[in-house]
Amino acid sequence: MGPENPLKTTIIEGFRDASPVQPTPPPAMKVFRGLPNALARQPCALTIGNFDGVHRGHRALLSRVTAAAQRLGVESAVMTFEPHPREYFAHLSGHEALAPHRVANLRDKLQALEAAGIDRVIVEHFNARFAAMSPEDFVRKLLIDGLHVKWLIVGDDFRFGAKRAGDFAMLTEAGKAYGFEVQSLQTVTHAEARISSSAVRSALRDGDFSRAGELLGHPYSISGHVQHGRKLGRTIGFPTLNLRIAHKRPALTGIFIVRVHGLAPKALPAVASLGVRPTVEDNGRVLLEVHVFDYSADCYGKLIRVEFLRKLRDEEKYDDLDSLTAAITNDARSAREFFEIPTLS
Repeated sequence: MGPENPLKTTIIEGFRDASPVQPTPPPAMKVFRGLPNALARQPCALTIGNFDGVHRGHRALLSRVTAAAQRLGVESAVMTFEPHPREYFAHLSGHEALAPHRVANLRDKLQALEAAGIDRVIVEHFNARFAAMSPEDFVRKLLIDGLHVKWLIVGDDFRFGAKRAGDFAMLTEAGKAYGFEVQSLQTVTHAEARISSSAVRSALRDGDFSRAGELLGHPYSISGHVQHGRKLGRTIGFPTLNLRIAHKRPALTGIFIVRVHGLAPKALPAVASLGVRPTVEDNGRVLLEVHVFDYSADCYGKLIRVEFLRKLRDEEKYDDLDSLTAAITNDARSAREFFEIPTLS
């Protein structure tokens, strides 16, 4: 049998239509900043959480959500928060160091949730109003009136409402009162260790990308659109692709061997710096700068994904530009050796 003909033929009342029929793609995941408006509210199977990194434990929970949604004939939904609640309270108290290091940016989180089959995501702005909401209002205004929840699953340690006063027992009672089912997911483990965002952060902090990949279920990476920078790199022989990091406390900082997806059919070898660039700036802006070896195409605005392979060293502040250039040259040499790319003379 020969290859399948991509042109499907449809016969309608004796008329042959030989126009190509494209397969219908699955509907894109819908993302709402805050609760959907009244016309967009549909019954759903829901889970709630920060989902930083969307690791294997998260995906076990998400698979339960999509299965329940299919069984009930409703949409699968996730409610998440921006900023992270702990980040909000750290800023409120003036102790920024208490904010969690972020595994993933919002773009990568949403992409992972879509890949898990979620139909809609509600990104709630975590602010003073939200933090002060009572557990009762949380249930009635958000779950019932706002989202029409028919089925809910949360982690075994889930707390909600002002001062974290709401717990699983309260959700169970609310479910009986309002007619939605409530389930909990126990801790998910891998190699007898709990899978959590904290465990992923720890692995990334230690530069253990193998361990991080095991917990996540895929290699660790950061995606974003290439932006214009100060173009300092090209003046010292190391032009970079710049990705802005919106949060100030990424889960890892330093100099890394990476590969870049999205510029060519195959991933390209590169060396990258992730941090605040202390030698050339002092404004605290976090930037991911990537030098792709032997690559010079204009790619501003292009969406790329940077996959982390090995940490070379911590970020340092140098006394002058010559010292910085020498360090970058050494980092590039180490990365070329890793990829077995000859060093250019």
